[in-house]
Parts: sequence; structure tokens; C-alpha cells
Amino acid sequence: MLDEHELRRISDIFSALGSPIRLRIIELVSKTQRPLHIKAVAQVLKSDYAAVYRHVRVLEKCGLIGVYEVGRSRVLYLKNAELIKECVQTVKNVF
Repeated sequence: MLDEHELRRISDIFSALGSPIRLRIIELVSKTQRPLHIKAVAQVLKSDYAAVYRHVRVLEKCGLIGVYEVGRSRVLYLKNAELIKECVQTVKNVF
């Protein structure tokens, strides 16, 4: 049986993945061969940097993506790309 901490962590991950925009961010980062700048993600999503950054913080907080700085830019990468791809594929198989 899951303890309270594990339940909270799992709930946070499902909550983060419950947003279509955050799923799109994960999809964009997973399809690239290299990490993406948040600015590039914002351009693809036709959204402003601040809005994308708020979504990124949620994904980062629950451990799905990482962010590191290159100069003044923030760059995204998937922390566990294979696990995320496997989860997405599992959900697709439910349809």
C-alpha cells in the first residue's frame, strides 16, 4: 500500500500531466534530439514566455523535466524520457 508521501507525489504527477499545454511541452521536448530553450517552446506554442515558464515550473516541481541555465536562457530536458514515452504509449493504447 502507498504511504501518504507516495500518494501525494503520484497525484502531483497526474495533475501536471492533466494540462494539454504541459503535455504539449513534454511532447516538444521529447521529440527533439537536444534540449530546448523555453523561448523556443513558447514560440512553437504561440504563447508568451511567462505562461510557458509557469507550466514548466509545475513539470519541474514534480520531476518530469529539468531546467538548466545557459547564459540568460533556460533550457529544458526530460528527466526520464523513456518512462514518459512509455506512459504516453500506455495511455494511447487505452483508446
